[in-house]
Amino acid sequence: MIQLAVNIDHVATIRQARGESEPDPVAAAAIAELAGAVGIVCHLREDRRHVQDRDVQLLRQTVSTKLDLEMAANDEIIAFAHNLKPELVTLVPEKREELTTEGGLDVASRTSYFHELTKEMQRHSIEVSYFIEPDASQIEAVHFTGAEVVEFHTGTFANARSHAEQRAQLKRLQQAAEVAHHAGLRVTAGHGINYANAHLMKEIPHLHEVSIGHAIISRAVFSGLDTAVRDMIALLK
Repeated sequence: MIQLAVNIDHVATIRQARGESEPDPVAAAAIAELAGAVGIVCHLREDRRHVQDRDVQLLRQTVSTKLDLEMAANDEIIAFAHNLKPELVTLVPEKREELTTEGGLDVASRTSYFHELTKEMQRHSIEVSYFIEPDASQIEAVHFTGAEVVEFHTGTFANARSHAEQRAQLKRLQQAAEVAHHAGLRVTAGHGINYANAHLMKEIPHLHEVSIGHAIISRAVFSGLDTAVRDMIALLK
């Protein structure tokens, strides 16, 4: 069974729209865990557009499964992660003007830098994941860094406009998962996975976990967060 990690960023997005205290992403994390999520994901962005430092600090104290801190390779956030000591950090690209993360991180262009960053995180007892495109050169670069985990960007698959295009992107993910598995990397995936396409994740070999946020929070508006998480877990069984 593919496991589910729930991204609570967009609970914070709703809160920040009014600058109030509700809804609380920390409370959302607790509900998601009780509903069966094996981890909580949050992205502490440089511009703090949704998740705030306080949120992450409280999540570190309250999450009982696994806390995955998504982050850019930014000196301030790196130092924050060292002090926080989440179970996992996921390195992602980040641009100020983007609405959400657009594509995978280009690890291959800065392999030596990311190798040193990985070792630095591991010295703080933090596992490292890289959010990349399902591409052999990027997988090779992640393997070189010494990271334990790779997360494949599934946005292109999720945004496919035809069945043929969707199947082509799924095949690309399948092939990449084989390469990553044989390189000794734990395989995860995320971005754009929803209730209409999540069942196709079961066709990706060696896929250990998916990270889903927007689709779950969107459904939770109508069904409640507990039900939304349980429904997604049922699709992944």
